[in-house]
Amino acid sequence: MTDKSTRIPTHLVLGFLGAGKTTAILNLLKQKPDGECWAVLVNEFGEVGIDGALLSNQGVAVKEVPGGCMCCVSGLPMQMGLNSLISASRPDRLFIEPTGLGHPAQVIETLTGEFYKNVVCLSASVCLVDPRRLEDKRVLASRQFHDQVAVAELLVASKADLCTTGQLAEFDIWANEWQPAKRRIGQIRGGQLPLAWLTGNSDNLPTHFPESHQHHHGKTLVEKASLTDEPWQYYVNTDDSYNSVGWRIHKELIFDPVKLQSMASNAGFERFKGVVHTTRGWWALNAVEGALTLLEVEPSNESRLEIISRKLEPAELDQQLRAALA
Repeated sequence: MTDKSTRIPTHLVLGFLGAGKTTAILNLLKQKPDGECWAVLVNEFGEVGIDGALLSNQGVAVKEVPGGCMCCVSGLPMQMGLNSLISASRPDRLFIEPTGLGHPAQVIETLTGEFYKNVVCLSASVCLVDPRRLEDKRVLASRQFHDQVAVAELLVASKADLCTTGQLAEFDIWANEWQPAKRRIGQIRGGQLPLAWLTGNSDNLPTHFPESHQHHHGKTLVEKASLTDEPWQYYVNTDDSYNSVGWRIHKELIFDPVKLQSMASNAGFERFKGVVHTTRGWWALNAVEGALTLLEVEPSNESRLEIISRKLEPAELDQQLRAALA
């Protein structure tokens, strides 16, 4: 049997749409000791990876698995991404960010199964929760959200700086009602998640609704065309509850920031996220139900945007986005 010290400590960073998973990972990466190699496997519901673009300039190895839950189809997309990441970078620590609309059961099953039990060591997992979303009955009714919370050793209010005292108090009551009790319940501001909170191995906490992930998308991974040949590309992804439209756009096509902000602030979208070239430089846009945050970022090789909602009209949204060009 392989000694734990030779296996890669691996952390799941879980959370529903807009919980702040990528921001927390960015802050964790700033705590990397000199001389260590870290890696991130990131999965997104949409066909266009936004989080991978945000993480790729951080000096760590990043592998994207876009297009839905990465552990579907007998875990093949996840295994392909994980194998590629481990063989190429041989990381000292690994973070896995599953889609906020995914179920964690098979991700954990894959990591603790025959192929990886001597390769990775499943360490403490964290679930990030925006306390404001606890006021949304649709979120509370989601089995995916419920089991993201259930399997995590750490339960963290991720946007405490944006919450009222009452919302934080309600989060604490709700968090402390979980059984088995969490190893740690905390609050963070600005995504400042301390690496020290992730010490220790997984407690292997059970899911409550494992049958919620007994499905297969049956999707084939298709290589996307070059932006040199097709400078404007958009892709659609759907499941039983949510739809997404994602764009890959040549970096020489530049957006008007005011028009882009107006589109992103549509409260009808569950999520609007992007890394975009504008007339004022490169921006990261992140909106949850119309509440928009902006961040200046390093130039990227291309602009990427993703909209997730329960109902979308892809062709109409594509026209709106084209109208936001400078």
